[in-house]
Amino acid sequence: MPAILGLQMGFGPCILLSSQSSSHCSTDPHCHLASNGSASPFGGHALLSPLCLCHLLVTSQASGALWFSALRFVFTNLTPRLPSPCSPMELKNLEYRPVKVRGHFDHSKELYMMPRTMVDPAREAREAGRLSSSPESGAYVVTPFHCTDLGITILVNRGFVPRKKVNPETRQKGQIEGEVDLVGMVRLTETRKPFVPENNPERNHWHYRDLEAMARLTGTDPIFIDADFQSTVPGGPVGGQTRVTLRNEHMQYIITWYGLCAATSYLWFKKFLRRTPGM
Repeated sequence: MPAILGLQMGFGPCILLSSQSSSHCSTDPHCHLASNGSASPFGGHALLSPLCLCHLLVTSQASGALWFSALRFVFTNLTPRLPSPCSPMELKNLEYRPVKVRGHFDHSKELYMMPRTMVDPAREAREAGRLSSSPESGAYVVTPFHCTDLGITILVNRGFVPRKKVNPETRQKGQIEGEVDLVGMVRLTETRKPFVPENNPERNHWHYRDLEAMARLTGTDPIFIDADFQSTVPGGPVGGQTRVTLRNEHMQYIITWYGLCAATSYLWFKKFLRRTPGM
């Protein structure tokens, strides 16, 4: 009667509610239980499908992790410093690649990208996990730089200065004179992101890197590099303000899929290879 009630209420072709219905299930072709009460091969094959899928996903993520490790090694260790001279077209195609140039600054045409906070890995490591922090606000000082060997003038982000040092009169000691060698990382132009204010050339406030507009205002080529930390001089901007983050989420995916794969394997093994009384 319980089985008949189950059929009448539409709960499926065979609902095993009591031992009285086992004989009915053995004759019903739609029932997924064998006559001896164990799971049919169909159920085992169905459970193997997600197991195979998890295995494929783990394999793909492992391959991606190896590729990422190789990319990070190349990026941090094998990226060459291109010797000057280097043509302008080459510079434009080398974003995030360090280049070496020789020349002199024109401090009379400084631009200020603001507001900015200083990229300081040591401070960020100390403050990791804190609910709030208050890094000092300031600006990046962008200065025209005439490359002697290339015969062109480019824009160089010399680095960070606090707001009270934005005025060049307050940091005359750091205004490098004469010809210098400079290593920097090539950067390309930016488009304005949502909620970012428009640049204000009249006030010399630049919220994002618009190379064409910056180049027109200063009379330079639209080529931009971030000076490295070694370019820092006493009293001047702090160089090395390029933040490059390579996100690596392969490992967490590997752990997730390996966990699902192991759990599914255990369930399949327990259900179909280690049948115990009462299962």
